[in-house]
Amino acid sequence: MPTSNHKPASRGASANPANRFERLSCEPDPECAEEDAPLLRTQFFKDGTKSIIARNDSPDVGFGASINAYRGCEHGCIYCYARPNHEYLGFSAGLDFESKIMVKERAPELLRKELMSPRWKPEVIAMSGVTDCYQPGERKFRITRKCLEVLLEFRNPVGIITKNHLVTRDIDLLGEMAKHQLVSVSISITTLDEKLRKVMEPRASPPQSRLSAIRALSAAGVPVGVMTAPMIPGLNDHEMPEILAAAAEAGATHAGFVPVRLPHGVAPLFEQWLEEHFPGSKEKILSRIRDMRGGKLNDPNFGSRMQGQGVWAEQMATLFEAGCRKAGIAGGFPRLSTAGFRRPGEQMELELF
Repeated sequence: MPTSNHKPASRGASANPANRFERLSCEPDPECAEEDAPLLRTQFFKDGTKSIIARNDSPDVGFGASINAYRGCEHGCIYCYARPNHEYLGFSAGLDFESKIMVKERAPELLRKELMSPRWKPEVIAMSGVTDCYQPGERKFRITRKCLEVLLEFRNPVGIITKNHLVTRDIDLLGEMAKHQLVSVSISITTLDEKLRKVMEPRASPPQSRLSAIRALSAAGVPVGVMTAPMIPGLNDHEMPEILAAAAEAGATHAGFVPVRLPHGVAPLFEQWLEEHFPGSKEKILSRIRDMRGGKLNDPNFGSRMQGQGVWAEQMATLFEAGCRKAGIAGGFPRLSTAGFRRPGEQMELELF
């Protein structure tokens, strides 16, 4: 598949650390000047997956089924917990994750096949359970849109989370799905500081564009909320009340938050990023994360990994609850309906709306 032809921009990670599953790794030439290094362009590869609905049995994740049209994410968010997944593909969790994107071109076809199967019992499907379904490549490949067309045809509900304004491209489909209680959208906003966004989430939409997306979705009658996730103690957590207020003013009706998670190779990448961009705050931030994570930079345990522990986690939760109350925004997510699920060609005795 072709390499993207847009002008290369900044990346989240600054290196490609060794893959924990591989015995060999590449090291940059220490004598090569930075200005002489080859430009890093995004590459897209065909993903030959034979199924598209993934099952999730984690008790602290709010969905059991999900679709991920892409593996890897060009947004390049430095904190992304999905980065280590790229190591299973033989890539690095660093620059490879945000520049070598696997594209599941057959996703809509596979989705139709799996929904047609009698084994499928209708339930809410999450989109962007791992990587963002509206990352920049979606503008070209349109896989997410094609999957939404299939879900609307079957009237199977979907919950979407994204940090890209591109979601507004599909307002026609989302608005129609909303009429049948089939969709909710959450816009992820981690900061209102554009300078911080540029280094933390270099290829995601700016904060004001995400608020604009909330306004557009709300105006179209699409249930829309805000995810203030991840919250990083000592870096962006103080912004939570302001983010919630701005999102509510734009039309958000529900909200959620998750403390930062740094599994496997994400932790050293994040530490390096702090050293490069926030050296004076590095130790304070890492210390607070360790306080939330039982003395480590990551806690993989069910029950605590999505909430954190200790004083900083409690302070974060209190700040979120107070921010929601002040903004007049609910802490839960809207209920979606499977009542209208149908398979094309089947005789429907009763269709509920």
